Amino acid sequence: MRIMIVTDAWFPQTNGVVRTLAQTAAWLGRFGHEVRTLTPRDFRSIACPTYPEIRLSLFPGRGVRDAIDSFAPQALHIATEGPLGLAARRHCSRRSMRFTTSYHTQFPQYLRARFPIPLEASYWAMRRFHSAGARCMVSTRTLRQDLAKRGFRNLAAWRRGVDTEMFRPRSKDFLDLPRPLAAYVGRVAIEKNIEAFLKMPWSGGKIVIGDGPERVRLQGQYPDVRFTGYRFQEDLARHLAAADIMVFPSRTDTFGLVNLEAMACGVPVAAYPVTGPIDVIDDGVTGALDEDLGRAAQRALTLDPEACRRHALQYGWDVITREFEANLVPCHSTGSECLPVLGERSAGAPVGSAADSRQSQPKLIFASRLVRESALVRASSSSIRPSRTRL
Repeated sequence: MRIMIVTDAWFPQTNGVVRTLAQTAAWLGRFGHEVRTLTPRDFRSIACPTYPEIRLSLFPGRGVRDAIDSFAPQALHIATEGPLGLAARRHCSRRSMRFTTSYHTQFPQYLRARFPIPLEASYWAMRRFHSAGARCMVSTRTLRQDLAKRGFRNLAAWRRGVDTEMFRPRSKDFLDLPRPLAAYVGRVAIEKNIEAFLKMPWSGGKIVIGDGPERVRLQGQYPDVRFTGYRFQEDLARHLAAADIMVFPSRTDTFGLVNLEAMACGVPVAAYPVTGPIDVIDDGVTGALDEDLGRAAQRALTLDPEACRRHALQYGWDVITREFEANLVPCHSTGSECLPVLGERSAGAPVGSAADSRQSQPKLIFASRLVRESALVRASSSSIRPSRTRL
């Protein structure tokens, strides 16, 4: 099957959205599909203000149209709401092509943190964007409920996975810092609420693994905290595994992929009881949820690292990609481009219900052509590859 994924989020960005899409594309290729990713690397682009690693494609309409028409996808997924996503949505609507979308980022909250934009206006724009798709994939039950309350109606489940080969328990001696060591992993930006972690009372050491527009200010303001900048692949996994706990202070993430990566390393997570962590963390087993982040961190220290690892092993990328595959829809309801078989889900079945579980079981889809392009090729220097689950 020919599958096109259109995304404004791609390398060199370092975040959970990019890792999710790269692994998904790679695993789709392993399943025998022909995958084409349409990203800012295919267009002229400029750096996003305050986020230079984010590239915004310039006037991509014609290029998006030509790429879709030449590839003739049998299923098309629009992953982001940026210039490429908007151009792909417009083209599909004009051609009466069906497509799916996914809700990765709480843009209304992000915008509100920077500008006096009413949440209602931002959610109206997001709802309008995603309502054109046959399905909007969401990562957790809580997120689905929140969006449903805001008028989103075409929601389907697509969880997130973790590379349990790369993210695994390792030696704590890798970092020579005061113990117990609390780590933050992610963008150093205002919407991540990182200052809640930095201000949190803590008797040991703290480390910030990541970079972003707030790093210079915060590094000067908190000289006792180790700021490492971005870390990638094995280096990132070694840094994360060396921590005693990870603190996830964000209140606006839809999932928080790094939570699973920490658990896979045997590192318990402390977080607020909000959308994302509340669905990913088993309170008292793999982490601690509390409105007092310091109290959550102290509780997390007492938890069993092996329980964290066992939990993460349930989220292999092969299983998660089958969920994505089952959510796809044919671009055309009739004609030669129809998909042979696709998993269907009842519109009313909630995420995690017995009906949802039965109906979301992926059906094997046999493709007649080999992989033309996978995330392995597109992400050449990133060393992303299909992960395998390892104990």
